[in-house]
Amino acid sequence: MQRQSIARLARQPGAYPLAELPPPYLAPSLHFPLNRLAVQTSNFSSSAATAKNYTKDRDLNKNRGVSAIHRTGPKFRLGVSKYPLPTPVAPEKLEKRDATPDHGLWGFFPSDRTALSTPSYDLAHGRSWSIQELREKSWEDLHCLWWVCIKERNRIATSNMERKRLKAGYGEWESQQRMGVIRVTQKGIQHVLRERWYAWEDARRLYKQGYRPQDANEESIEETLEESKEEPTGRS
Repeated sequence: MQRQSIARLARQPGAYPLAELPPPYLAPSLHFPLNRLAVQTSNFSSSAATAKNYTKDRDLNKNRGVSAIHRTGPKFRLGVSKYPLPTPVAPEKLEKRDATPDHGLWGFFPSDRTALSTPSYDLAHGRSWSIQELREKSWEDLHCLWWVCIKERNRIATSNMERKRLKAGYGEWESQQRMGVIRVTQKGIQHVLRERWYAWEDARRLYKQGYRPQDANEESIEETLEESKEEPTGRS
């Protein structure tokens, strides 16, 4: 069907009055048919043109139907190996194991072995270890005390997770107070170990400079210490 632009229609005398013509800024996108009663029609299809070459029932997805969520496997059988897969043993046929009351995983729970600790249990704790007290401990004692703190922090984390799951709404302040005391003790252990490491580095530097405690007097010790202070230690 032939179409005419607005400019062409405007040039025709008596075709359309100027009052009926659209504004000029709509001229590039508007066309009027010669016959006003005719309706503009065109074929429209939402499917791609290449889809016409395939059959209606053909599935192009090779992994169609494979879902780990819905537990559906592929349409064809897959060979894993030449040996058959072992069949799981029924729970009734499993051998009974003796209970282990001293299992290490019980350390993630309170003494009564409940998942959620009570506020009174979390609040019943002492003060943190001071640095002066930790300086008197041996390497083995500091090592054991460190892992006791780690074990208690894991226990508190387990109770916090259970508290969030149950939406209990209580016990958060008590667990935070206990966690703060444990962190202060751990920072004190790190401070003492840092001091011992610095003392070890100073002793090693004095030994490399020729200092021997059994052969030196007080004057030589002071001279060696002054020389070691002048050298960069690399501490931050």
